[in-house]
Amino acid sequence: MSAAAAMTAPVRVASLGQLPGWQYRLLHDRPEHTLIWLTRGQGRAIVEGLRRGLGPHNALFIPAGTLFALEPGMQSLGLVMHCPAGGGLWPDGIRHLRVREGSAQGELTGLLDAMMREQTQQRGLLTEALAAHASLVAVWLQRQGVAAAQETGKPNAAQRLMRLYAGALCAGFRSDRGVSDYAAALGVTPTHLTRTARTACDRTAAAMLAERKLHEAQRLLTQPDPPVNRIAESLGFHSAPYFTRFIRSHTGHSPTEIRRGQRAAGGRPGLRH
Repeated sequence: MSAAAAMTAPVRVASLGQLPGWQYRLLHDRPEHTLIWLTRGQGRAIVEGLRRGLGPHNALFIPAGTLFALEPGMQSLGLVMHCPAGGGLWPDGIRHLRVREGSAQGELTGLLDAMMREQTQQRGLLTEALAAHASLVAVWLQRQGVAAAQETGKPNAAQRLMRLYAGALCAGFRSDRGVSDYAAALGVTPTHLTRTARTACDRTAAAMLAERKLHEAQRLLTQPDPPVNRIAESLGFHSAPYFTRFIRSHTGHSPTEIRRGQRAAGGRPGLRH
């Protein structure tokens, strides 16, 4: 199995330094579970519209379909694992663990390092080996969840609103709905939604919506198809020129330039994010 094939396997692990910045820094949701394991440095994540600080030996499990963004610090080191949703022993919700015991830290690091070696060595039964290691990671998470104190208390009104808005964005970002439409559906004013979002995650409600659209646009532009005008339509833009202005304002490049740059770079992202 080639290295490229290894990185598209159902289960995969990468170091933070290998991750294209825009793929994680922009708000998005994935059809797979994500585990972030920070081993050094500081950072932050925005999960369901709520900002979370990350420090050394923090493990953050994000279930499939959850809106999130990862912003590691300049000196951060760590690993990110993706695995298919459904089945297994994966937690049924977000888990943010601050792991203090050295043995537990070493256990998770060892499992993820072993998965990295499997990907590098490209031996037979790679998919099966990665799935087996992922099952052990799920067991580790469950054990730590029992041993560690989880978040307690009911979310306040602002937290509930942001989680509802994050869920609505995941479901509806491909439409032409604007912030006022989302606010009306949630029973609040656009001003209140924007003020709550800014407090919760340092982004306005409009910026959150724009980021989710931008992430999907850039993901689609890494592929040879569909055509740019079809991408624009699929994301609720009523004209290709408006879509082009949107992309250029956020990246400094037109959609065509981004796609051309992808081909020239052999598929490696070449954006400013």
